[in-house]
Amino acid sequence: MRMLGSMIALATAFASPAQAAGDAVIAVEGGKLAGTLDERDAAIHSFRGIPFAAPPVGDLRWREPQPVARWSGVRPAKSFASRCMQLPLFSDMMFRSPGISEDCLYLNVWTPAALDKPARTKLPVLVYVYGGGFQAGDGSEKRYDGAAMAKRGVVVVTLNYRLGVFGSMAHPELTAQSPHRASGNYGLLDQAAALAWVKRNVAAFGGDPARITIAGESAGSMSVSALMVSPLSRGNIAGAIGESGAVLQKLTPPPLAEAEAKGAAFAQRIGAPTVAALRALPAQRLLDEQRTAEDLPSNFILDGYFMTEPPAVTFQGGRAARVPLLVGSNSQEAPGTAVIGDAPPTVATYRAGLARTLGDKADALFALYPAATDAEVLPAATALASDDFLALPTWKWFDLQRRTGAPTFYYYYTKVRPHAVADTSGRPLPLGAVHSAEIEYALGNLDVNPLYVWTDADRTVSATMSGYFANFIKTGNPNGPGLPRWDQAPASGDDVRRQVIDVDTRSVPFVEQRRYVAAETLLYMH
Repeated sequence: MRMLGSMIALATAFASPAQAAGDAVIAVEGGKLAGTLDERDAAIHSFRGIPFAAPPVGDLRWREPQPVARWSGVRPAKSFASRCMQLPLFSDMMFRSPGISEDCLYLNVWTPAALDKPARTKLPVLVYVYGGGFQAGDGSEKRYDGAAMAKRGVVVVTLNYRLGVFGSMAHPELTAQSPHRASGNYGLLDQAAALAWVKRNVAAFGGDPARITIAGESAGSMSVSALMVSPLSRGNIAGAIGESGAVLQKLTPPPLAEAEAKGAAFAQRIGAPTVAALRALPAQRLLDEQRTAEDLPSNFILDGYFMTEPPAVTFQGGRAARVPLLVGSNSQEAPGTAVIGDAPPTVATYRAGLARTLGDKADALFALYPAATDAEVLPAATALASDDFLALPTWKWFDLQRRTGAPTFYYYYTKVRPHAVADTSGRPLPLGAVHSAEIEYALGNLDVNPLYVWTDADRTVSATMSGYFANFIKTGNPNGPGLPRWDQAPASGDDVRRQVIDVDTRSVPFVEQRRYVAAETLLYMH
């Protein structure tokens, strides 16, 4: 008996990590995965660092994402994989990944399903795309953690995609080598590949492949609009959420030839004119060249493969995913100083800033964003800067989608985020909700972010906004018990309302639409 006890002890000591208490083993197309109970909630299983495409290294640098090689045994899925190559650009990004690498095409899943019986469960699915200007970001960021939304009965997925020069390099040689005669858009192709992987495999996590909602903020929101347009992805979407950004108006993608020319110029400048020479460069060298590069291709390209026509044309023609859309922007997407500069905020400096940046359109824009007194200058300039930066393209996306007859809902987020814990400067809070401030509220992740002094008011807003998001993911409609009524936009006409999300969340007439129409004509119509 003593010998038997010793053998059992040894077997326990050397057990596979997949056999640890609380682990769950499931099978996906690459092999078996071992996830674990989430540290935030023991009712949630998380699976981290799941490969959805082959590592895009060596000859696969700047190629369409390739299938994952199968693995043997049980692959641990308990740690985040490396984030994609990027410079340290944004101080608010709190990563849990171990570092940067070209080998970065991984995704993460949080699920509340009973994984011993996943086939009996068909939960709605959220696939979230991070922001960061297509230059930075990662699916491991704390603000995108999926446990809180999973607790509401949703399978949550975050994914990585190639960034910067690794994600958007177009070049004539790359186009010639591609079976699709396209280059660039590699980061978007990664997103489409991850979405397709989720469609094929999410049932193993208890998710319903027919109920996938995609969402994202800033660059992630722009990506969502692009995924709705692309013939590679639009059939895999049941709903979409966009937070501050869309590939429309001034963000309309350039043609492939223009992007190829920029890529060739970049290659020449860094002394690697051929694709072979470019692929031979260390990843860090390419990353360093990005620091001062002004000749890189756009983050979106009309490549004829991922994107076959301007997105506005696709939406207007009814060819984009005709699915429910929840979309909106924040009250301070950009500061008023973007218009007036460092000068004191007076009517005179406001007018001078408009003339400097907008030329003969200055007077017409001043009439749309008026300031009769110096006290009105910063609010007016902030509204103009915010609209020009992201609010206008976000509204345009909303307006085009509602006219297809798909259920469409618009929000205007105004809750000003509290001071940071470390901020003892005594400076006043911003005039409005700054760009990206809504993420933690929307995903129920205030407590995951220790940087701010959250209050009961913040938690109230988070409960409301995350409730809207969860309802929309489940039903295509944000409304539900205990939440202020949110009116769906009509398919035509000007009688449109939007939901102001704040401590006093409410539905109001969307009167700014008229200003948006006029501003669009002045800023983007030539």
